[in-house]
Amino acid sequence: MRALRWHGRRDVRVDTVPDPVIEQDTDAIVRVTSSGICGSDLHLYEVLGAFLNEGDILGHEPMGIVEEVGPAVTHIKAGDRVVIPFNISCGHCFMCDEGLFSQCETTQVRDQGKGAALFGYTRLYGDVPGGQAELLRVPQAQFGPIKVPEGPPDERFVYLSDVLPTAWQAVEYAAIPDGGSVAVFGLGPIGQMSCRVARHRGAGRVIGIDLVPERLDLARRHGVDVIDASNGEDVVAAIRERTEGRGADSVIDAVGMEAHGAPVAKMAQGIAARLPDAVAVPMIEKAGIDRLSVVRRAIQAVRRGGTISLSGVYGGMADPMPMMELFDKQIQLRMGQANVRRWVPDILPLLEGEDDPLAVEDLATHHLPLEEAPGAYEMFQKKQDGAIKVLLHP
Repeated sequence: MRALRWHGRRDVRVDTVPDPVIEQDTDAIVRVTSSGICGSDLHLYEVLGAFLNEGDILGHEPMGIVEEVGPAVTHIKAGDRVVIPFNISCGHCFMCDEGLFSQCETTQVRDQGKGAALFGYTRLYGDVPGGQAELLRVPQAQFGPIKVPEGPPDERFVYLSDVLPTAWQAVEYAAIPDGGSVAVFGLGPIGQMSCRVARHRGAGRVIGIDLVPERLDLARRHGVDVIDASNGEDVVAAIRERTEGRGADSVIDAVGMEAHGAPVAKMAQGIAARLPDAVAVPMIEKAGIDRLSVVRRAIQAVRRGGTISLSGVYGGMADPMPMMELFDKQIQLRMGQANVRRWVPDILPLLEGEDDPLAVEDLATHHLPLEEAPGAYEMFQKKQDGAIKVLLHP
């Protein structure tokens, strides 16, 4: 089969590799029909190469058609159309029973001190081959795959793998009061969907902040009050002006470790990405390398007693945080990988009808064949050609 593999910093290639096979009774083999490129894939492309092995298959946002299932897999069968959650969970351990599927104790990567295994996301998360490929072996398939109906295009359902549950959880964790305000930093795919979910769930005012014109235009098209962070405007002051001087009831950080406006951390990330793995790994694990400008703005922009929800990925272990301000303002802070299967019962009914209340068919800007994935990564990383969301089609 053909698959996208990592060969070094900013070096991904589509190679021919052996087809995956059933290895455990709980496995399934899925022929991938669509697979998204996620903003967190760019962290692998740019920063976190020290945790990858050359030849690792990337991608964690796939859907497709079931080819084969192991004997313990009974809820899906060959020919079914399924979406694959990015986190691999068993559905029956203590953490899964608590709805914390991203912390599944069956697949937890204990030797790395991490939670549930993830598709295509470094040895920190289990070194599991990813879904930017023609075929995908799905562990824990007795629980994980989400069966979806035939008919509507892949674009209607593929975001169940990551984007929609991540956005839904971001809004849930943000605890926006009914009719209240939320500021969303970062209008990439997660930020766009966070805005739409917040509006759908009753937020009175949704404010989106970004500096890319195409992202601002897309958010504006869906009723978001946008702030252009590229024009020198004081973003925090602008948010307070829109919220009676108090600040937003809730703030969602949909940016993560590669925020703009943090030159020292950007330099640290660049250095780490170029160092030999033996040096880079301890630097990333024990140093503050994240660009925290958005987190700091979120703390400034949220009202006293408000809530901050972090959905952007952070990777540093010693990042300085303004603890005095967090404490003084009585800010609630929630974060974590999305517990995908927890939110599917809420989201899937919104996707199955004829209407499209979350406008999922107005998110992808590029549909490309798998063979063009290397150029797609470069385009997405450089924010070229209006790229907001790229779907690959093997």
